[in-house]
Amino acid sequence: MAKKTKKTAATADAQQTGRTTRPRTMPSDDAFTFQPLVPNTPAPNAAGQKKSWFENEDFWKNYGPIMFDSAHWAEAPGVAAAVQKIAGLKKGARILDAGCGPGRISVELALLGLDVTGVDIIQAELDAAAETAADEGVDIALVNADLRTYTTDRPFDAAVNLYTSFGYCDTMEEDVQILRHICGAVKDDGWFIMEMTSREIAVRYFTPGEWFERAGKTVLTEFTVEGAWEGLRSRWVLIDNKTGGRIEHEFVQRLYSAVELKRLLLGVGFSSAEVYGDFAFAPYNENAKTMVIVARK
Repeated sequence: MAKKTKKTAATADAQQTGRTTRPRTMPSDDAFTFQPLVPNTPAPNAAGQKKSWFENEDFWKNYGPIMFDSAHWAEAPGVAAAVQKIAGLKKGARILDAGCGPGRISVELALLGLDVTGVDIIQAELDAAAETAADEGVDIALVNADLRTYTTDRPFDAAVNLYTSFGYCDTMEEDVQILRHICGAVKDDGWFIMEMTSREIAVRYFTPGEWFERAGKTVLTEFTVEGAWEGLRSRWVLIDNKTGGRIEHEFVQRLYSAVELKRLLLGVGFSSAEVYGDFAFAPYNENAKTMVIVARK
């Protein structure tokens, strides 16, 4: 399980610069339509049904400490502080971490005094989040739910979906269901902050794969492009350095351009959506290393 390792004072700096540059208005295109992306059919599960991307408990239990190492945990306080500042959230404000994973951001939001609900479909990730929250002495409501159908009777002041936690459904229509339900879970005038690898970023920083050692494992990765840069197929192989045990998993992330995702957000009910290159509102241009979208309902 991915447990928070150590928080250092140097990485707890939460200062964020004000808005420096506002991107030009995104063009509209009434002809924009869904494009299907059908990944290779995964192996069936025990019931003979096609496996979903999240159905590999052994992989997710071992993946957390590898993907969310100390460097990624160290980034979390600054990201949480940026979210609070962007949405203007005061102590006690309710925020939804949609696709919360091991609670890396959820815990830091709770430490800022926010009322946090983390939703994820992978129980191993929620178990790790609960352990980290207990270690930090904060209360977080953790819900095992599918974001394609998630609803709440108490709308949130804001919601986040961070660290490329979006785009793994078989169809774009299912991705849109997730966005629509997140929008429905946010109050009128509430905020939704999204951070992910866009198609533009994936093209610029594409690598066919790598290998490294971390958390007692040798990790092999292989990345290939689906269609006309419609998706990125990721294959992970985790080899235990002591036992030689091997765990493999493969999934496809649908790649959205900034323009496409902005249009989808506006289409599901958000009144505005601005695209940036980081949480400090840097322009989303050739120098951007990630995509941050700030939407208002």
